[in-house]
Parts: sequence; C-alpha cells; structure tokens
Amino acid sequence: MTDIRRTILWVIFGFSMVLLWDQWQVFNGHPATFFPQPAKPSASAPARAGSSSVPSASSATPAPAGATASTVPGAPPTAPAAAQAEKIVVTTDTMVLTFSTEGGSLVRTEFLKERSDDRKSNFVLLNEEAGHVYVAESGLIGGDFPNHKTVMAFSGDKQLKDGQDAMTVRFESPEKGGLKLVKTYTLKRGSYEVQVKHEVINTGAQSVTPQLYLQIVRDTSKLSSGSSFYSTFTGPAVYTGEKHFQKVELADIDKNKADFQKESTSGYVAMVQHYFASAWILPQGTKREVFVRKLPETSSYAVGMIAPLPPVAAGGKQAVDARFFAGPEDERELEKIEPGLELVKDYGVFTIIAKPLYWLLAKLHGFLGNWGWSIMALVLLIKIAFYWLQAKGYESMAKMKAINPKVMAIRDRYKDEPQKMQTEMMRIYKEEKVNPMGGCFPILIQIPVFIALYWVLLSSVEMRGAPWILWIKDLAEPDPWFILPVVMTISTLIQTALNPAPPDPVQAKMMWFMPLAFSVMFFFFPSGLVLYWVTNNILSIAQQALINHRMGVPVQFNLPKFS
Repeated sequence: MTDIRRTILWVIFGFSMVLLWDQWQVFNGHPATFFPQPAKPSASAPARAGSSSVPSASSATPAPAGATASTVPGAPPTAPAAAQAEKIVVTTDTMVLTFSTEGGSLVRTEFLKERSDDRKSNFVLLNEEAGHVYVAESGLIGGDFPNHKTVMAFSGDKQLKDGQDAMTVRFESPEKGGLKLVKTYTLKRGSYEVQVKHEVINTGAQSVTPQLYLQIVRDTSKLSSGSSFYSTFTGPAVYTGEKHFQKVELADIDKNKADFQKESTSGYVAMVQHYFASAWILPQGTKREVFVRKLPETSSYAVGMIAPLPPVAAGGKQAVDARFFAGPEDERELEKIEPGLELVKDYGVFTIIAKPLYWLLAKLHGFLGNWGWSIMALVLLIKIAFYWLQAKGYESMAKMKAINPKVMAIRDRYKDEPQKMQTEMMRIYKEEKVNPMGGCFPILIQIPVFIALYWVLLSSVEMRGAPWILWIKDLAEPDPWFILPVVMTISTLIQTALNPAPPDPVQAKMMWFMPLAFSVMFFFFPSGLVLYWVTNNILSIAQQALINHRMGVPVQFNLPKFS
C-alpha cells in the first residue's frame, strides 16, 4: 500500500469481514469468537422437577466410594421429602437470602444495594422459580449419604441485628447411611461472601470415607441486560493455580469437548454473567476434582468440585470449610476474597492492559466522585500518554494533505499507466520525505489500549445506575435522548473531513459511509462507552487541528462528493 487512506480503508474492511465471519459462525451453530451470546434455552426442555442435581444415579444403588463427577448420586426424589421442604428467608445489610431445607441449599439471593435492570426492584441473582433455576448446592457422595435432596432441620438467626457483625444459619440432616451432615452458613455484615462449614458426623459402627461435592446449577435463561450489538460471556468458569481462569462454553459442554483442568489443589468454580457472578471456593491445598456438565433432560448446566474427606471413624466427625460468593463483580472487593476471583470480571485477551486501566479509573473516581467525569479524565490521560506518538501520525497526515494536489495531478496524468503512476508517487513521497504508512502505525499501536478500555467500561458493575450529568442517569444504559450518539457521529464525520481526501472516488465515498455505519451501533451502546468515544474524538480533533496549524497546513474540510 502506498496510501495511508487506502490502508485505513482496508483495516476497516478487514474488521468488518471479521465481524461477518463471527456472525456466520453463530449462524452455523458455532459459538461466537468475539461477542459470545448466552445459549438459548430449549423450548422442549422440561421443568426442573427436582432434577437440578448433578446426580443421575438411582438412589436404590449407592454410588461407590470412588465416585467421580459423572456418577455423583442424588437422594431419592420421593414425594414425602419434597412435601416437608420449606423456604427459610434470611436478611443481612447487603442481601436477602432464601435457603431451602431440602439439602440446606441456597436458592435465592436478592441484593439490597443493586437495582434490577428495570430499576423497579432489587437485583436477584440466584433464584428458583417456574421456568428458571440458579442455585448453589452441596452434599456427600460415596454411599447413600445426606445430599442436596435430603430434607434438613433449620436453626439459627433470620436477621442480622443492629450491632451484630455476623450471624449463623444451620441445617442438620437426619442420619443416612450412618452419617449426618451439618451445614453452617456464616454471614458477615457488608459482605457478599458466605462461610460454609460442612461437618460430617459418623453415627454408625464402622469407619466411612465419603466425599463432599459443591456445585452451582444454572439454566440458560437469557439475560435481560445487554444488546444485540454487544455481549459478554455467560456460563461456567474454572480457576486453578496452574491454568488460571478458564471459561467453559456451553456449546463445548454439549459436544463433550469442554477443556479445563479437572484436578487441582487450589482455585474455585463459578457461574459468570454480565456484572454478576457466583463461586464456590475451597481452601488452598484441598485436593479437588472439578466437573462441568449438562444435567440430563434439562436445559441446565452444573459446575462444581468434589473433595475427598479423611476417613471418619465410628462416633467421630470431620469438617470441611468452604466459601460461597454471590454478588456484583466489583474487582476491588473480589481481589480481597480470593486470588484470581476478580477474573470473573472478564476482559478476555486484553486483561493485561485492562486491569491497570480499571485501577487508574477507580483512583480517578476516588478523587472526582463521578464515574462520567472519571471516564473523561482517563481518556485525557491516555491521550497525553500517547501525545507524541499520535502527533507523529497527525504530522504524517498533514504532510500527506499538503502534497495531495501533486498526488492527484500524478494520478490524472498517468491514470492509464498504473506502474508509472506508482513510480512517480513513490518519487514524490521520497522527495517530500513523507511516509504514507506514518499515520497508520501510531493508530494501530493505540488500538489495543482503547479496546481494553472499551471492555473495562462494558464490564464494570460500577457503571450500573451511575449518573453523569443532567439527562444521563445511568452510564450502563443507552442515552435516552441520543444526544451523546449524535455528538459522537458528528465528531467522527469531522475527523473524516479533516483527513486527506483519498484520490480514488470509490475510496472517498467509503471513507464516509463506514463512520456513519459504525456510529449507528453507538445509539444502542451504554452511555459510558459512548462518552469515552466522544471524549476521544474531540481530543483527537483538537490535537489534529493544533498540529496542522503548527505545520502551516490550513484547516480544510474535505467534504464528500457523491455526484
């Protein structure tokens, strides 16, 4: 390529082809590479009907002591057990949690400090209702032992009282297979993290070696948040100290091609979605087997861990401490809970750049107290950091603009001799000391930074319900009056007009159509994303005009000619 305008056009064209290929993958049943959408529930999938368990084995045949994830047993789905189960509602200063005495499972979490997408009620993450299931369960395997289908007796507090820093909720199972299971949930003030102690009591006359399983079950109900123009990952995830964060695509689970580390002594399992996540965490050093599977005859998926227990002697007991998290993906709080847990806030391949950007954005917010102004301040700092690099690009474009009349004259003179035309144009570039690629390289270097910032703003739960000024009441929602998208479109067109006009009329038209098509998407993007892009455009226009003035190149708008 000998012309920067042609290079930029090919970059835009190539990006468009990548997006088209991505959608073709989706059309053919493959997962999207760049903008994965959550899988849609099957219309013929039956209701949960007590089959949310990982188990598929019959209770009539106890599972062997060496049971693996594929043979995790469930309790008998008998009608009397279901009839005895009841819901226990517990309230702290951050959450309203609903437990079921069937298994002592956590079946609903309502966040008191987070509003729903329609802003009419509190946000609910875990939930068990008609047509939807998202629950946290645990129990014992290795025999006909208490599990998440066993009805348990409740005791403990239901309200975190003033002056209390913590409260406990306790579920005790009846004796089953010679064992009792006692689950004790400890809820702390100001926290979304729950301590869960599992005590295994041997009431029999022989030593028993059970295994503890922890699992999160979720169906594929589509999230109400998001847009057809962008999407974030929804599904199971596994973190281990060896392979770190591993997302598991639902399509891969369906095809038995899920790739993740299945044995470890560290990490957690999680269910991830836009802005919120849940996770089971075992202590470091605890050996565990990790499993991810689709539940038979349902549209639900389970991710979990199985941990072997030491032999429980007759009359003795063993205890395993675990933690469960369900809450917003606040990166700063997640880092305090467990190393690597902050990765449920998914930045993809740009994590190494996005994390420092988020850190700086959070620091600016601590100083300014408004996320909108913090976004603008961060873009300004990035522009300052790249000032000299971008200045080189604009200087190259200014030189190209200055010699554009000579280039046009050569093209007219040798329009029937392409090879001669290229030779003469290269001569002009050499004489004028102009590098036609000089304006492209600075742009390419900055692209990863701005894409990383895009994912920071798209993924940060702090944007939910965060106002900026006047009509912008929520930076996570599209501009209700479309003012920012209009400003963004105008500023993009001004940038295009300030650039040198491509000699090729077809290229010239395309250089106007592409920004218009690109801008249309921003009418449906969150306001925070549009604000960052508008700020970047305005600063770029100001810098470009300043450099043109410094180099003596008059400001000239190259308006399109469609005749």
